[in-house]
Amino acid sequence: MSGLTPNSPRPLDIKLHQASRLLEIKFDNDTECMLSCEFLRVYSPSAEVKGHGPGQEVLQVGKENVNITAIEPVGNYAIKLVFSDGHNTGLYSWDYLYDLASNYEALWLEYLGKLNAAGHVRKNTDTD
Repeated sequence: MSGLTPNSPRPLDIKLHQASRLLEIKFDNDTECMLSCEFLRVYSPSAEVKGHGPGQEVLQVGKENVNITAIEPVGNYAIKLVFSDGHNTGLYSWDYLYDLASNYEALWLEYLGKLNAAGHVRKNTDTD
């Protein structure tokens, strides 16, 4: 991911809906999205998830009911999300959050495909 540019959309508002496990983000270019905690957890930009290079990604399984327990600002460019499973090393830059929001459907389908290929069946959750 590239760094912030002067034209990068920036969040105006970030709200956590813990009961439904959704993070609502409103960007300054009128883009609004609701990203599930599971989605944000499995697409964490941390080395633990991304690996240290292409092809080294670690498929995250069993995250259906993960929640966000804290959102910590990092400068004027990112947030750190603290998850209920203890994961807290991913820094979500504004660009990365916007990329996740813009490509949500394709990324979600890719994740489901990878789970399926690995033989993992998602547990039913109340957000499906």
